[in-house]
Amino acid sequence: MLGLSAALGSGSARAADALGAQPVFQAPPPAPDLYIVTVTANAMAEPRFPGSDRLTYLGYPSMGFRRAGEPERFSAPDDGLSFSFLESPSLRIGAVARYESGRYFSDDRKNLFGLRDVKWSIEPGVFAEVWPVEWLRARAEVRYGFNGYEGVVGNLGLDVVQRFGRFTFSLGPRLDFGGDGFTNAYFSVTPFEAALNGRVTPFRARGGLTSAGALGAVTYKWSEQWATTVYAGYDRLTGDAAESPITRRLGSQDQFKVGAKLSYSFAITPFWR
Repeated sequence: MLGLSAALGSGSARAADALGAQPVFQAPPPAPDLYIVTVTANAMAEPRFPGSDRLTYLGYPSMGFRRAGEPERFSAPDDGLSFSFLESPSLRIGAVARYESGRYFSDDRKNLFGLRDVKWSIEPGVFAEVWPVEWLRARAEVRYGFNGYEGVVGNLGLDVVQRFGRFTFSLGPRLDFGGDGFTNAYFSVTPFEAALNGRVTPFRARGGLTSAGALGAVTYKWSEQWATTVYAGYDRLTGDAAESPITRRLGSQDQFKVGAKLSYSFAITPFWR
């Protein structure tokens, strides 16, 4: 019986071939959704506090997600932690957050004597990112600080992005803004503080453009999993942030930062599948 069935099947197949019929194609079942997780180790040196002429060294982890198959988006080293609500090839809009480490007497005991501490702050907000052409990105962030100070801060950045093989280069200008709450916390000096410190005079800082500068970065992709980024930036304090006696007598208007990142990417199946 089995032999007869095989013979009939073989004969039917030969007949179908003779008539030019094509076998029916059955697509394989769809694979479950995959996400690409990128885990990054970050190391950087930046001013100990806004207006400081000394650097502090930081290390921290970060993480990003994207759907498998989606192109990996460019991200500048100074972007805040972002989550998109609206996304297209040329536009992204979503939520963003940053952390400001604050200013403490222990950061610079000699210069900060008598000045009040500014506690660490969390800065949640929104961002918008536009790619008018494929090699140029414009990004804006508006955030509101809590805990150490209360007030609005913002950043504007423009990046020329060029890819050459495994390398990605980016370079562009930066503008930083701070409201009265931010500038008052970091750059104002009360008469009592001035008397205690002895090196600064009373000063009331107002909000506005706080710095202008530039940031450049180079990323090398060793493989689909591993990538390394190095970057350097410079900002020049402006407005009341530059005129403050904290900046002029205890710190510097010139603000430098350098850093490096090591990233590893891998695929996962979401637990809710």
